[in-house]
Amino acid sequence: EQKPAGPKGVINDWRRFKLESEDHESIPPNKRELLRQMSSPYRPPKGDEKELRERLNRKMSIQEYELIQDEDEKSLRKYRKQCMQEMHQRLSFGPRFGCLYDLESGEQFLEVIEKEHRLTIVVVHIYEDEVKGCDALNKCLSCLATEYPSVKFCKIKASNTGAGDRFSDGVLPTLLVYKAGELVGNFLSITEHLNEEFFAVDVECFLNEYGLLPEKEFGACQNTGSEDDADVE
Repeated sequence: EQKPAGPKGVINDWRRFKLESEDHESIPPNKRELLRQMSSPYRPPKGDEKELRERLNRKMSIQEYELIQDEDEKSLRKYRKQCMQEMHQRLSFGPRFGCLYDLESGEQFLEVIEKEHRLTIVVVHIYEDEVKGCDALNKCLSCLATEYPSVKFCKIKASNTGAGDRFSDGVLPTLLVYKAGELVGNFLSITEHLNEEFFAVDVECFLNEYGLLPEKEFGACQNTGSEDDADVE
């Protein structure tokens, strides 16, 4: 059965949502029946259909106005949120990640770059435990990984890359960004571009300045600047 388009279809969807989401025990029978009639196609009973339709329409014109006045803002917000979530699910595509991956070898490093989906952005942090700022950056990336689940965030120790001579302590922490196997961002000593005390939101803003992050998804956590984020040691 095809749903009405335009405002009428939206209103009917809203009324059906309200009827299904409310506690039926708390709704008066007459209001429940009216909601059902307003969200379903009208089926006239046998007999004098014209007279019954006119009587029903006169009754509903008054009750409908009263019902609309009674529809509370809280339920309306809930309905809008559900619509946005459904729309986001329809538009979402590609693999999902949501955490900071630990790469243990140069082979894993190359595999991540070469085999990920062509639309997937891969962010790789090259670090060492004793280098200032590396631990804080790892914690920031862990937070961003939950906010951008379509981006694959990874970390790997410089000594495990097989090219440790290229990543000396003087250029760490280094952040490399890839897409479709191509290097699109190369940031040596990235903490030099950040404040002495930085949080996930600062790293996010830095990457966004270069257009390296997709649009943040609906419902993503906004707590990027909380006290739980680590600052530089």
